[in-house]
Amino acid sequence: MSPSQGLRKTQLSHSLTLGSSRRNVRLFTAVCRYNPPHPSSSPRTTTAPPHHKHYSTVVTKAKPHTIDPRWLTDTKRRIGKCLMFGLKPAQVHEAGRLSQRLARDWRELIAESEGFLTHATRRALFRRDVVWGDMDSMGHINNVAYVRYAETARVNLMHNYATHIDPANQTEWLNTVGNKGIGLILQSIKIDYKFPMTWPDKITVYHRLTQNPSNTLNKSYFQQEALILSECKQRPAARVIEQNYLYDYTQLRKTNTPPEFILRQFKETWALQEESKRRWQQQVADIENEVRKLELESWDNPDAVEDMGSAG
Repeated sequence: MSPSQGLRKTQLSHSLTLGSSRRNVRLFTAVCRYNPPHPSSSPRTTTAPPHHKHYSTVVTKAKPHTIDPRWLTDTKRRIGKCLMFGLKPAQVHEAGRLSQRLARDWRELIAESEGFLTHATRRALFRRDVVWGDMDSMGHINNVAYVRYAETARVNLMHNYATHIDPANQTEWLNTVGNKGIGLILQSIKIDYKFPMTWPDKITVYHRLTQNPSNTLNKSYFQQEALILSECKQRPAARVIEQNYLYDYTQLRKTNTPPEFILRQFKETWALQEESKRRWQQQVADIENEVRKLELESWDNPDAVEDMGSAG
């Protein structure tokens, strides 16, 4: 074979491979339109299945579970691998539907599966801009900035209770972040940084109670966790554990038990958290099953043949 013939053969092989990839991408684009983020209405040990071939022909249904921080990214890559291998039009449509679902519901899949409530009346911060001045000399967001994010979110959460959740006790809820009546005093804060977030980015912050209020009736404090999500990376940037004391400014001392209006709402919040967790963990399991089925119908099949395209 002459050098020119070898070159033409290499170019043809490369063209066939590109033709296959481009055709799948075109089909994928036709069915997978990105939906912009929308206001939602409503330790992490499980990992995505490995990508090496093991030729399992049986779909083992996933059980409801919390998810790994990188689950969303890994799931997108698994879908992409199926597309690049070669799918039939109906399978491309299914891959697009799954990708749309991930793009639309990623906050709920990550946060609600752990009990963080994402409804517009519950979230503390939504798509707040990370400013350039929040970065330090190393080029990532200063650790102290996360404390400010958590503090702002905590105050906004109390305002949500006052305005949207329990307006009948609006004054009392607003007092919790003031210096009248029963107020909240931050006793301790612990931040677990997940990765070095940088500018530009946006953050969303959700909260959850870490203890059942029914088990803390005789305590003068409560603990909550804040989840700070990076909108750019679509995964947690930090987790914040806050312990708050209830302080009676009229008596100038800690309260022995939480006021009835706080206890009632916290019990309701806890019930919503548990229900949300069950519902969205099942959603995660359903997506796992559907992606696994797509893998078994494409590359992870003993009779699978990669689509290399055609010369025409």
